[in-house]
Amino acid sequence: MKIPENLQYTAEHLWIRQQDDGSWLAGITDYAQDLLGDIVYVEAPAVGTAITAGTPCGLVESVKTGSDLHAPASGSVLAINEALQSTPEDINDKPYDAWIFSFTSSALPDNLLNAEQYRALLG
Repeated sequence: MKIPENLQYTAEHLWIRQQDDGSWLAGITDYAQDLLGDIVYVEAPAVGTAITAGTPCGLVESVKTGSDLHAPASGSVLAINEALQSTPEDINDKPYDAWIFSFTSSALPDNLLNAEQYRALLG
C-alpha cells in the first residue's frame, strides 16, 4: 500500500496536497480505494460550496458500498475533477493522482496526519 510522504491525511482516509497557488487538492487514499473495491461513482461537493472540517461533503460509491467524503478542512470548494464523472475507476488505478476536489482554507485543522502518523493509524 502506498502512503506518499509529501501528503497530509485525515483519519477518514482522505489525502490533501497543497498547490503552488495555495489551494489544496483532496482525494481518497490507496487504503480507502482498496477497501471500497471497484469505484463506480463519485459525487464531489459543488464548486462554491462551503465545507466544514470533518463533515460529509461528497460520496464515493463502489460495487460493494458507498462511503461519505469528509471534508479535510473548513473552506470553499474551488473545482472538481470532472474526469472522474466518466472514469471514476481512475481512483482505483492512481489514487494519488485522481484528486476529487480542490479547495481553499484559511487554516488547516490540527488533526491532520503526516505519512508516518497515517501508517500508525492503519496499524
